[in-house]
Amino acid sequence: MPDLRRQIFESGKTVSRKAASREASRTNSRTGSKQSSRQGSRNASRAPSDEEDSGFLSDETSMSIGSLDDENPETENPDWEQELGDRIQEILDRKRSSVQGREEALQAFCRLTKYHYAVEELNGTVDELLASFARSVRTEVSIREATLGLRAIELLALSAFDNTIYENAEPLLTRTIRDSTSPVLKAAAIQCLGACTIFGGAGTDGILEQMAFLLDIVASDGQSIEAKDDAPVVTAAIQQWGFLATEVDDFEEESEEAVQIFMDQLDSSDANVQISSGENIALLYEKSYTREEDDEDEDEESGDSDESDEHENDQTTGPKLVKRYNAYHNTPELESQLQNLAHIHSKQISKRDKKSLHSNFASILTTVENPRRGPRYNTAIDQNTNRHYGSTLTVKIGRHGVMSIDRWWKWTRLTALRRVLQGGFAEHYFQGNRSVLNSLPVMMRMADQGFSSGDRQGARKAAKMRNSRRWTAHQSDDDDE
Repeated sequence: MPDLRRQIFESGKTVSRKAASREASRTNSRTGSKQSSRQGSRNASRAPSDEEDSGFLSDETSMSIGSLDDENPETENPDWEQELGDRIQEILDRKRSSVQGREEALQAFCRLTKYHYAVEELNGTVDELLASFARSVRTEVSIREATLGLRAIELLALSAFDNTIYENAEPLLTRTIRDSTSPVLKAAAIQCLGACTIFGGAGTDGILEQMAFLLDIVASDGQSIEAKDDAPVVTAAIQQWGFLATEVDDFEEESEEAVQIFMDQLDSSDANVQISSGENIALLYEKSYTREEDDEDEDEESGDSDESDEHENDQTTGPKLVKRYNAYHNTPELESQLQNLAHIHSKQISKRDKKSLHSNFASILTTVENPRRGPRYNTAIDQNTNRHYGSTLTVKIGRHGVMSIDRWWKWTRLTALRRVLQGGFAEHYFQGNRSVLNSLPVMMRMADQGFSSGDRQGARKAAKMRNSRRWTAHQSDDDDE
């Protein structure tokens, strides 16, 4: 296993700036970020509407995804392959194109690849398409064209399953993040970088390098990329750091520093920054526990037999989890901060943000108190036994079933995929998109309630199709971690 602390926190690329701004970052998180208007940040985070294939930064936070049953407007488009082919040719032929024409072609490409798994239709055109999309981003003739170009690169990386995309796209994305004068493009490029790193063949070294880059953005409140106190930019960096972190197993060395950085962001005045930081903290605490091996004694490994006895039945279903290390040196301090956010009642906070903070931080606090527990709704304490209980978070996918999200790494990946695919998630899942299946190796169960026999038959057919298109072996959710 590589020395993650050295690579992430002692990289020559990031440490000097972060070390210089470390104390400033703590102050800036509490004061500078508070100067940003929550409403203003939300508007700035928006690219074009969903019909324009945006969705880079959503106002929907954490536990808001209860269903992936969004209406698919492409279900009645039998000629989508032909339309996509025509649009690809239009995108590649830029000689006599106009800005408006390129925007329309990019918008159509994003719509078609979002709602259809087009791996076969993209075959043989990946390099040319990437070059064309990159030109739209690089020139920045219009913000909308550049934003749609970044969106198209994301969808290309997610659909094409091509390991050359990261190496070809990363220099452009890094340059856009550092040098673009548009905060909207900076945030969109950060989201795109995360997708290309995971789905475009970055490998372990690339993932660690980008985690260092993103953590530097967070620690400096965006100052490291000349986006000082820009909430959407910082939120994007936090979200993508968490997404990349799900791909790295051993966090013992870097957990302390990372938790502290995200704790600083809990004092931001922006709800999205706070919630995204809290989710990363929950993920880091979850990673401090791993499954018990067959030949080990849990009490010896965890060194926390009292806690193990107290919570032996207090975890989500699956293999027994054992504590390996302390995620952070002062968990009581963190719990106090999370408790305040879970019950915050400031009049300066909108009702919507207050509701999100309450529900999300109640779940985050539940995991920090006992990392055996994943994301849950309605977590409470049985007054008779003094044990925590709650229902595991489930997400409806189409009309075919539900997905159990019992671990934070699953939630982080699901929200990242949902941001890119939006209403097309179910289509990509059931059609066997390798990137989606590799990211979420979770078991599906049939949801019989309210289903007709025809629905169940369709679900079985979809499941059979999904399984037949798995090119690689996938473990169950219990075996994945």
